[in-house]
Amino acid sequence: MSKPLDDKHIIELFNRGGKHIDIAFKAIVSNYGEKLYSQIRRITRSHELTNDVLQNVLIKIYQNLDGFNQDSSLYTWIYRIARNETLNYIEKEKRRSGIDIDPPTLEIISGYDILDGSTPEKILELLQKAIDSLPEKQAIIFQLKYFDEMKYSEISAQLSTSEGALKASFHIAKQKIQKFILNELNHQ
Repeated sequence: MSKPLDDKHIIELFNRGGKHIDIAFKAIVSNYGEKLYSQIRRITRSHELTNDVLQNVLIKIYQNLDGFNQDSSLYTWIYRIARNETLNYIEKEKRRSGIDIDPPTLEIISGYDILDGSTPEKILELLQKAIDSLPEKQAIIFQLKYFDEMKYSEISAQLSTSEGALKASFHIAKQKIQKFILNELNHQ
């Protein structure tokens, strides 16, 4: 098994053009395909929709990689495309069908009076709204740590950020999410 190409090498290959573009794109799919699938699946809650969205995301990455300006890490750029494409796709599907797609399920832990009266869908919606209210980098860090259960060292390698900065960002993101959700629940 060969060692995965790093982001810098992928960009260099892509910029060479010709057959190198396909090699670079295959490396992107190999390095990030599973993470993208997981990220999209968390939002869509449907295998079929996830596959449709993932295909669209990969096409957008392929079409726009020449415009990647390296202001952020490659994964941050790819993550942003995937998130935007997923949310846009879901919105189009809602308008087309006029119904919510696969309502999510979430177990409510009893003992919290303020949550006991809320449906799992409402709680998950609140969590997603709270995450959406975060600055982009905090949202990415929170999702990678909380949902993908990645280690700080792995996130650091993906985002080219120090582990200390990641820990601080994750802690701040958790506080903002808690505050957002409590504020929303108290104003119902």
